[in-house]
Amino acid sequence: MHELAISESIVAGIVERMGDARVIRVVLEIGRLSGIVPDSIRFCFDLCAEGTSLAGAELAILEPSGLGRCHECGRDLVVDDPLVTCPCGSVDLEVSGGREIRIKEVEVL
Repeated sequence: MHELAISESIVAGIVERMGDARVIRVVLEIGRLSGIVPDSIRFCFDLCAEGTSLAGAELAILEPSGLGRCHECGRDLVVDDPLVTCPCGSVDLEVSGGREIRIKEVEVL
């Protein structure tokens, strides 16, 4: 489960930057095409945060869709699945976004 390693890295990174400041809320952005399961991150985050300044912090996860552009017809599409077909029938799409994972916001007391 790579979500555990990702959660450990997120918690360690925040602790490193925030020091002993009490963190009350963390907002993550996890793209829908990232291959990361948000519910697993939620579970692992709480485990990894135990005993740190993030213990008990609220975790909010934003899940932006990807964007795609069809090379056949030029249509822009919202992409929520890695296997996507344009309404024109083409599978020749350029996908941008939706693969990111980032710490968007950290709220401290």
